[in-house]
Amino acid sequence: METKNILGIDVGASGIKGAIVDLEKGELATERIKLSTPKPATPTAVAAVIAELVEKTGYEGNLIGCGFPSIVRNGVAYSAANIDAAWIGTNIETLVAGATGKQVVAMNDADAAGLAEMRYGKGKGQMGTVLLITIGSGLGSALFTDGHMVRNSEFGHLYLQGWVAEHYVSNTARKKYDMTWEGFGKRFNEYLLHIDRILSPDLVILGGGISNEYKEFGKHIDKKLNVTTAAMFNHAGITGAALYAYEAKFGEL
Repeated sequence: METKNILGIDVGASGIKGAIVDLEKGELATERIKLSTPKPATPTAVAAVIAELVEKTGYEGNLIGCGFPSIVRNGVAYSAANIDAAWIGTNIETLVAGATGKQVVAMNDADAAGLAEMRYGKGKGQMGTVLLITIGSGLGSALFTDGHMVRNSEFGHLYLQGWVAEHYVSNTARKKYDMTWEGFGKRFNEYLLHIDRILSPDLVILGGGISNEYKEFGKHIDKKLNVTTAAMFNHAGITGAALYAYEAKFGEL
């Protein structure tokens, strides 16, 4: 019988994180390990760090799920908003498999976080249109309709006030422009209202570290919007990547 403990890896702009995930419980079965993302984050350099992380986890299985900050189609990176442009056109799965000696299944990192939140968190059992937005170096998004994922949505790259949205209202933008929580909240409200005009989501779930500060900026969000914070927090990307890999190989859990 196949194991339901799978290694999940979440590649981010500043850190590469990983842990073995107990998919039956939706919890990390081991301590989360975080290594710095190399600068520059070229394919060879990132693959080497992932191989180091796999070794540090002591993972003996053969299957790895990898959440990656890119549009991912059939294992290939098609964008590079927060990682080295050399990734565009690179087969993530083949490269990382070569570096680790494991079978690799790759997906967009926000999609991974969304999948975990829909299966184990606030989105569980939620029908209708659900949008997860991860607020970090950029704005990631994961879109679901009646529980089914629409892959590679890029709602962080919408134009808002003449800006790419994630340059206007991400955590990076908040720090860069020294925004107060009130200022950030008002900008983020503009963004959510723009999203609402396009998608009319039944539920918006906010993830990423800054979601911990929702009490500070959430008071500036329009009350007509159904917004909540994620339950899975920093483990979502790891958990979702592991789940996606398992289901790609073995079918629905």
